[in-house]
Amino acid sequence: MDLTLTLLELAGFAALLLWGVHMVQTGVQRTFGPKLRAFLGGALRNRLKAFGAGAAVTVALQSSTATGLMLTAFQAGGLVELAPALAVMLGANVGTTLVVQVLSFNVAALAPILVLAGVVLFRRAQDAPHDFGRVLIGLGLVLTALHQFLALLEPVVASPAGEAFLAQVGRYTPLAVIVAAVLTWAAHSSVVTVLLAMSLVSAGVVPLETGVALVVGANLGSALNPLLEGADWADPAAQRLPLGNLLNRLAGLVLVMGAFSLALPLVERLGPSDARALANFHTLFNVGLALLFLPWIRTYAKLIARLLPAKDTADPGAPLYLDPEARATPSVALGGATREALRMTDTLEEMLKGLREALLVPSRTPIQATRQMDDVLDRLNTAIRAYLVSIPTDALTPDEANQLARILTFATNLEHAGDLVDRNLLSVAARKLKRGVVFSPEGEADLAALVDRLLANVRLAAAAFVSGDRSAARLLVAEKESFRELEAEAVRAHFGRLQSGDADTVDTSSLHLDALRDLKRVNTHLVEGAAYPVLEATGELLPTRLRPVATRG
Repeated sequence: MDLTLTLLELAGFAALLLWGVHMVQTGVQRTFGPKLRAFLGGALRNRLKAFGAGAAVTVALQSSTATGLMLTAFQAGGLVELAPALAVMLGANVGTTLVVQVLSFNVAALAPILVLAGVVLFRRAQDAPHDFGRVLIGLGLVLTALHQFLALLEPVVASPAGEAFLAQVGRYTPLAVIVAAVLTWAAHSSVVTVLLAMSLVSAGVVPLETGVALVVGANLGSALNPLLEGADWADPAAQRLPLGNLLNRLAGLVLVMGAFSLALPLVERLGPSDARALANFHTLFNVGLALLFLPWIRTYAKLIARLLPAKDTADPGAPLYLDPEARATPSVALGGATREALRMTDTLEEMLKGLREALLVPSRTPIQATRQMDDVLDRLNTAIRAYLVSIPTDALTPDEANQLARILTFATNLEHAGDLVDRNLLSVAARKLKRGVVFSPEGEADLAALVDRLLANVRLAAAAFVSGDRSAARLLVAEKESFRELEAEAVRAHFGRLQSGDADTVDTSSLHLDALRDLKRVNTHLVEGAAYPVLEATGELLPTRLRPVATRG
């Protein structure tokens, strides 16, 4: 009964530890989210900066596992190249050793003060200070959970059964590595395992060599969570970063275990006590791996990429970047949704190229091929919408909420534009083919010019959507007026040809006018989806184009 109760208490404090880490992560992301992403984005241009950024972010998040999961989602979504992401993970592994160095001192007494300060900020402050209160509460919970977890483990390991188990583990070094890796994976924290190893060595429960094996196993276990939980197993490319991180952990394991008898005397000299020597060995182990891998990190990344080639994206309607795990980190989730929306612009561009051919060439093939692309648009829009609405709204900052709304607006308008191409414009081409008529040469030229203008506007809309740039948005709105003038001029020219009695114009008059009208409507959706949200946010969008009329009193 006592053992069962102790195990339940251990599980409870492990859960408290995980919840505390979660509060720190969400608090940091809400307080510094956009800045954190910009910081990482700037650092990823250089391997040394990426290494430093990984260490800094991990210290802030209190978990290399959290950094690994975030980077895995970034890299799988195509937002980060593999080489700098691997450099960030090397820095993250060093960063977690710094957390151990701090927590190895008796800092548990700070926990109540941190929780108190956090609650005051959380209840009384607004915006960033309110979110920073979550960070302080989380830190307090982490310190409390670690202290209680280790305190509960002491009598367990000091019991006859515990001592016998640890004696067995100590006699077989690989078993100690496996036990530490499993514990780290279960606790989602190498900090817990390393602090436990230090406590056991300090109390004389296990010898220093067993403590070294436990520390190496903890480093191995910390690489398992991103691989097992963060990677998309359906896409080998999504596994590159977590596997690359795991392989460099394994390389360190092989080096230490291969020279174990030589390494042990060196570890003994790393600190005034065995516990401090273990903490310093933990840091030295990760710094050594960073020095080993950083100089050839790009070559290493290429080897991993060759080992795990990207999957064949045979289904163009299947989303590639909507990672379910990334929803806990809205900035990452929104980045993935943005990339999917850009895939919609590529699809719409291909539809317009097919439409151009369908209007000008008397063949059913481009009509059928282009219609299939509308299904791709519909499926992508449905997937994006379902993904975005599943992101917890309380996890979004105001800027992230605005970005989410922009993505929804953009994707919805792209789908409407695709529907116009599919149901209306391709129907014009199909009816023309069925009747056996052709547009006049002048009419074909007008339609081709408008489709080409639409293709350019699709690219402009994508640029305005991604950048949120006011100049690009204003340029796109100006294109709406220009497109209206081109359409009006084409209509006037069409009526001129009707009056002159052009036979082809007479035969295709209704089809030609329908096509001109619907091409203008497609352009309107591009403007409303990409430009209007940007200008509305800056107050530059007028509520109406009508002039105010003075009323007579």
